[in-house]
Amino acid sequence: MLPNTGRLAGCTVFITGASRGIGKAIALKAAKDGANIVIAAKTAQPHPKLLGTIYTAAEETVGGKALPCIVDVRDEQQISAAVEKAIKKFGGIDILVNNASAISLTNTLDTPTKRLDLMMNVNTRGTYLASKACIPYLKKSKVAHILNISPPLNLNPVWFKQHCAYTIAKYGMSMYVLGMAEEFKGEIAVNALWPKTAIHTAAMDMLGGPGIESQCRKVDIIADAAYSIFQKPKSFTGNFVIDENILKEEGIENFDVYAIKPGHPLQPDFFLDEYPEAVSKKVESTGAVPEFKEEKLQLQPKPRSGAVEETFRIVKDSLSDDVVKATQAIYLFELSGEDGGTWFLDLKSKGGNVGYGEPSDQADVVMSMTTDDFVKMFSGKLKPTMAFMSGKLKIKGNMALAIKLEKLMNQMNARL
Repeated sequence: MLPNTGRLAGCTVFITGASRGIGKAIALKAAKDGANIVIAAKTAQPHPKLLGTIYTAAEETVGGKALPCIVDVRDEQQISAAVEKAIKKFGGIDILVNNASAISLTNTLDTPTKRLDLMMNVNTRGTYLASKACIPYLKKSKVAHILNISPPLNLNPVWFKQHCAYTIAKYGMSMYVLGMAEEFKGEIAVNALWPKTAIHTAAMDMLGGPGIESQCRKVDIIADAAYSIFQKPKSFTGNFVIDENILKEEGIENFDVYAIKPGHPLQPDFFLDEYPEAVSKKVESTGAVPEFKEEKLQLQPKPRSGAVEETFRIVKDSLSDDVVKATQAIYLFELSGEDGGTWFLDLKSKGGNVGYGEPSDQADVVMSMTTDDFVKMFSGKLKPTMAFMSGKLKIKGNMALAIKLEKLMNQMNARL
């Protein structure tokens, strides 16, 4: 477990959906430092199936001060009222956690409009409204963090085909990270946090059924990961953080302490391709055909010298440890046409590397296009966004990392 440092003492943390589960766990962790916690959730009366209310959560916030507020994030007036109460009681807001979420793992024909509206209004719209209300006060804070509990932008179709509406609603939260991190750079750190494995919550019990808890980790791992993010400077922004990864950076080695049943196999969480076999089996069990399998591409002949090879030569000359540190991704390019084939750009290994064929480690992003469009894209004659929207560029994998590459291309345009 990550120890408390006391660095959040006196800070005010506004958390949506904090009456139970992940939201409450983050609240309790911050409260141990002496933080002020605004518990913004809609459960004021005991629920017949779900334990916890805003008042019981407030009673558990040992070490800090709690302000329970009835907030349905679909109601802009309730959000504004809670923010006003927080400012009146604590004098400001330093951290916002957009945790409130609605879920329905149903396909298109089985998702009623009412359920669609709920997911869009809670996940996507609610996150926007809460952020908008808190930002004027966050801009005055020395801490200034927005943390969305949402996944990395993975465009693998397997994450869309069985629950398209839910995926789009959650990805809306993640897209705010991309936009607001740039919009408020230097003023507010905006990041996303997502678990590597299933987390045991009331929602997971309903979705997974009896026995699912043994395949889950405790909410404590998300709370510790969030706590780690809160202590980082405002320059740590625009990141899609995985709980286990950031805690490894903090020096945590024993993750059994977070397991409900130590030693038992854990259920991978949605939206991550780190467990392709496990995810494929789960998808196949629902009758769907998995959209990704690890396949070895056939060896291809060495390409002739040409514009593609020259482009990669210039890219290689532009690489540095700073570029690698800022990007941390491996890109695979599947190029069709003259001098095409499979190329890679490794921005994870020290110093970076480029080459023909497959990289030594699995690619985070796969881009498919013609060789002509590839050269135009890297020379600045074709914007990646326009190429993608027009169908000239196809992207598989982590969309956030794909966007990072676009920024790198802009820096290289002058040399290409």
